[in-house]
Amino acid sequence: MSKIAFVFPGQGAQRIGMAREFYDSCLESREVFELASAAAGYSIEEICFSETLPCSGGAGADERVPNTKIHQTRYTQPVLLTASLAILAAVQKAGIQADMAAGLSLGEYCALTAAGTFSVTDAVRIVCQRGIYMEEAVPTGGAMTAILSRKPLPIEEICAATDGQVSVANYNCPGQQVISGEKDAVDRAAAKLLEAGASRAVPLVVSGPFHSPMLSGAGEKLAALLADQEIRQPELLVLSNVTARPESDPEEIRTLLGQQVCSSVRWQQSVEYMIAAGADTFIEIGPGTTLTNFMKKIDKTVRALHIEKPEDLEAVKSVL
Repeated sequence: MSKIAFVFPGQGAQRIGMAREFYDSCLESREVFELASAAAGYSIEEICFSETLPCSGGAGADERVPNTKIHQTRYTQPVLLTASLAILAAVQKAGIQADMAAGLSLGEYCALTAAGTFSVTDAVRIVCQRGIYMEEAVPTGGAMTAILSRKPLPIEEICAATDGQVSVANYNCPGQQVISGEKDAVDRAAAKLLEAGASRAVPLVVSGPFHSPMLSGAGEKLAALLADQEIRQPELLVLSNVTARPESDPEEIRTLLGQQVCSSVRWQQSVEYMIAAGADTFIEIGPGTTLTNFMKKIDKTVRALHIEKPEDLEAVKSVL
């Protein structure tokens, strides 16, 4: 039986103006932004939509500066979450429903919200703190590098055999993994992987070694925050980044979300699980087409769609 999976992008997909068309045209999307701003305690709309922001401490009351907040982890995460959930609200209003869901890193919170595990308000509050914890936990000297290869590589073994702290942060799709850890160790592992046959090693412009044990402090703080958070059983099958398996027990979800920030993101394995469970249509909800592009490398036989703008939603409605 044909099944639909919603998938949600992670940090790095953000752009100024994302979800603006839905905000302007769909009441339910606008309400998501309003709830999110109230939960965050600042204007999500301003950071999401404005090219410039008021200058704090500037000489002139009307002075404005380029909007860099959208790329600061503590703001990126709640703003991107809100934009994706605002688009989701329009998708659901159009009557499109999923059988299962998953999200890349931050996107897992979108998937859980789509499944009713969190309210929009709770998701934004949690993610606001998640962004702060990750930003504050970033040690000096951390790095991430994407490893591109046309053939399978012993990436775990090479990382384990490299002096210093380096591990696999993301299993994105065949031919693309990301390693993370201490900069010198990441550089050494990347060099070894190039010697083993990788075609390219691309350093990523990030603020820290995310999804590595070096972020364990952020994971501990997040776990403490989640200990008091109501977590409802998902109404959909939702894949965990940590296990690449569906998790429905609220206590297990709580534990895994605490581990997620310092564990590998098993995206390819999650998608493969959903395909085996019957998903043959994947709809990426949010800015960009990163996950849609991964899908084409994971399995070209399934249908990969994306919804970023109202015209994308109309196109998806026409093919479903």
